[in-house]
Amino acid sequence: MITITAVEFQRNFGRYQDTALTEPVAITHNGRERVVMLSVDEYHRLKQRDRRVMALVDFTASDLEAINAAEPPAEASAYDHEQLG
Repeated sequence: MITITAVEFQRNFGRYQDTALTEPVAITHNGRERVVMLSVDEYHRLKQRDRRVMALVDFTASDLEAINAAEPPAEASAYDHEQLG
């Protein structure tokens, strides 16, 4: 990802629009990253990765059985101290 100032972005909009087709362009304001320009394909790819929230009624009986039968891997015990109670 390249980083440019807002002034540079305004002066060379077309150039950075083309660049954003191949890599994200971070635009800074007052020295801090403010926005990122990216291709529409990359935007849609990222949007597809959004998580879908499901309610309990969305699960089938076999889904619930599988969840109840699931066991965490042995490595997960390293986080047991984080449990409440």
